[in-house]
Amino acid sequence: MIGCPCPLEASQIETLDCEAVLPVVQWLVDRVRVLQDDRRDYEDQRRLNVMNELRLLLERIDKGGANIAVQKLRSLMQSLKNLEMQESEFQSNCNVKTSRLQADVIELEGNIANGCDSKILSDSLDRSFMESLEELNSTKKELAGRCKAVLAVKRQLDDIPSQSELIQYERRFSELYVHIQEKHRQTQKYYGTYNALLEIKELMLKETSLLNSLSSQFRDAITSDAGRMKLINSMEGIVKSSQQKQEKVQLGLLEEQKVSDALKQQYVAAVAEQRHCYTLLKAFREECAENEELRSQSSI
Repeated sequence: MIGCPCPLEASQIETLDCEAVLPVVQWLVDRVRVLQDDRRDYEDQRRLNVMNELRLLLERIDKGGANIAVQKLRSLMQSLKNLEMQESEFQSNCNVKTSRLQADVIELEGNIANGCDSKILSDSLDRSFMESLEELNSTKKELAGRCKAVLAVKRQLDDIPSQSELIQYERRFSELYVHIQEKHRQTQKYYGTYNALLEIKELMLKETSLLNSLSSQFRDAITSDAGRMKLINSMEGIVKSSQQKQEKVQLGLLEEQKVSDALKQQYVAAVAEQRHCYTLLKAFREECAENEELRSQSSI
């Protein structure tokens, strides 16, 4: 025998040599016990690994903030299982009652065939019919209530979006957000262009008015000292006004540059946050896949 430390020959088995057969039998018994212990240890280790994985998964769910939704889903699934078990029990009870009623019908048919009293038989039939009718109505009411409860639980389960639906919602909201941002940027650009053109128009109108005024009053003002002084003062006022306008425009330019720098910083931070979100989403999908795999293993 392979692996056995005790030699054994066929002639010893035929002659029932106990001294030669007994050590081999003891070795076989010990070998079977060792194999059983190894298998038991393997099953215990596998069960321990599954429990550890479930514990880690629950910890990750708690960290992700989805513990409430998971608990709600568990309770709903448990309620659905309980209702299904109650429905199966109800069906079995209905089958038992149906068989009992069929036995009663067979008994009544036997009584009719044997020629029992018609009045007693009629009263018995009426009483049985009324009892059966009342029982049927109560059973229908109970069945309707349980069906309503089952539908309510199924509706609650359907209200919880699946992972694919959540991903689609997230994608659609992201696309909508990008579209709204693009429209907002275009609108801001149009408003900025309109305001700039309006300001250019006002400046050109002022310039035209100033040139017309100078053209009409220059000859009259240059002939006298008072007119020349008035013209010089007017020109100095125009220069000061232009300088103030230029300073105001420069201040606006500086503010716009500051806003642009702040927006660039926000953009860089948003890009980093987007990358972080993509990383978290990838990890979440991996955890969901692992969760589904663990559920399939636990159900098996």
